[in-house]
Amino acid sequence: MTKASPLALLPLALFLALFVGSGLWYQAQGVEMAFYRISAPVAILPAIALAILLARGSLHSRIETFVRGVGDHTIVTMVLIYLLAGGFASVANAIGGVEATVNFGLSIVPPALVLPGLFVITAFVATAMGTSMGTVAAIAPIAVGIAEVTELPLLLSVGAVVGGAMFGDNLSIISDTTIAATRTQGVEMRDKFRMNFRIALPAALLTLVWLYFQGTGLGSSAPVAVPGDYELVRVLPYIAVLLLAALGVNVLLVLFAGILLAGVIGLGLQPDYSLAQLSQDIYAGYTNMQEILILSLLIGGLGAMMKERGGLAWLAQAIDRISRSGGRAESSPRTGELGISAAVAATNVCVANNTVAILLNGELAKDMAARYGVDPRRSASLLDIFSCAVQGLLPYGAQVLLASSLAKVSPLALVGNIYYCWLLGAAALVAIFLGLPRTADHTAASPVTDAV
Repeated sequence: MTKASPLALLPLALFLALFVGSGLWYQAQGVEMAFYRISAPVAILPAIALAILLARGSLHSRIETFVRGVGDHTIVTMVLIYLLAGGFASVANAIGGVEATVNFGLSIVPPALVLPGLFVITAFVATAMGTSMGTVAAIAPIAVGIAEVTELPLLLSVGAVVGGAMFGDNLSIISDTTIAATRTQGVEMRDKFRMNFRIALPAALLTLVWLYFQGTGLGSSAPVAVPGDYELVRVLPYIAVLLLAALGVNVLLVLFAGILLAGVIGLGLQPDYSLAQLSQDIYAGYTNMQEILILSLLIGGLGAMMKERGGLAWLAQAIDRISRSGGRAESSPRTGELGISAAVAATNVCVANNTVAILLNGELAKDMAARYGVDPRRSASLLDIFSCAVQGLLPYGAQVLLASSLAKVSPLALVGNIYYCWLLGAAALVAIFLGLPRTADHTAASPVTDAV
C-alpha cells in the first residue's frame, strides 16, 4: 500500500506557484489578460520534472507511470470529446448558427423583458456552443448596444451576459467543464446534467426575477433593434445536439452528428461553402481545443504520479482530520461535499480557469466521494458548479476580462453585477446543507460506456 506523503503534492504546488505567480507579475506590470500570458501546458512542465525527480524506482519506471496517466482511458476519452466539441462549435459558428440564434432570440423579446431575455439567449447559446468565452465574445457587444438603445445600466446588461454564459458553461454537454467533471468522476453526462440542473434552475429563476424588476424599474420601453436577419435552419445543429444529448445518445455520436448536420446546412445554404472549407473549419475547431487538450494529457500524467507517491491519499486524510476537528465523530456526505466544493473553488481562485481546477481536483474528488459516501453524480455536479460560479466572479478571469474589455468597464465593477454566479454558489451551499436534491442509492463509480 502506498504511504501517504505531502511531498507528493509539491509538483502541484510548483505548478500553481508558476501559473499564479506569473499572472500576478504580469498584472502588476499592467498587462492585459495577465493570468493567460504564461500558458498552463508550459507552466506544468517544471512540475512534471519535479514529480519524476521525487518518484521512487528507476527513471524508466517513473516515466512509465507518467505515460500510463497520460494514456488513462478517462483522459483519452476526454481528449476525443474535446476534439469533436471544438469541431462542432467551429462549424456551427462558420455557418452562422450563433448569429442566427442571437438574432432570433432578440427579435421575439418584449421590451420589458430585455434583461431577462439577454440572460436566456446567452444561456441557450452557451449551452449549445459549450463555451462561455465564445458566447461572451458573440453577445457582449450586442448587450452594449442594447444598453445604449434602452438606457439600461451597462454593467447590469453585460453582467446578465456573463451570468448566462456561465449557466451554459456549467450545463452544456459539450462544455469542457462538463466533460472534465463527468469523466473524472465516472458518471454519465445526462445524470450529471439532471443533478446539476436542479441546483442551477432556482438560481437562474431568481436571476430572471431580479433582472426583470431591474429592467422595468430602470430601463426604457424603446424597442430592441435586431442586429441582422436570421434563418432558423441555421439553429438546427444546436437544437439537434441538445435533443440527442437529452435522449442519452453517446456524446461522441452526438457531436459527430452535429458536425455532419452543420456541414450539410452550410453546404446547402452557402454557395461559397465547400467541402474544403468544412474541413478547414473542423480543423480550426481542433486547434481551438489545443491548450486544454494538451493540459488534460499532462495533468493526467502528473495526477498519476502524485497518486502513486501518496499525495492524494495524504490530502484526503488531511481533509478528514479537519472535518473531525469540528467535533463530528463520524463523517457524512455533507462533509465530503463541502470538502470537494471548497477544494475546487480554492483551486479555481488560484488558476483562474474552471476546467483546470476540475482536472486538478478530479482524482481527489473521486476519492473523497468514495470516502464520505457522496454520490459520484453529486461530486461531478459540485465540481462543475463551484468552478463555474467562482470563475464567473474573478476580476482576473478570462470571461470577466473579455466582457469588461468589450464594454469598456472595470472588471471589479462588473463582478458585482453578475448576479447569477452569486446565486448559483448560494443555491449550491443551500443544497448541500439541506441535502437537496434527494438522490437514490448508488454504487461506486465505474467506467462509463455511454458518455451522455
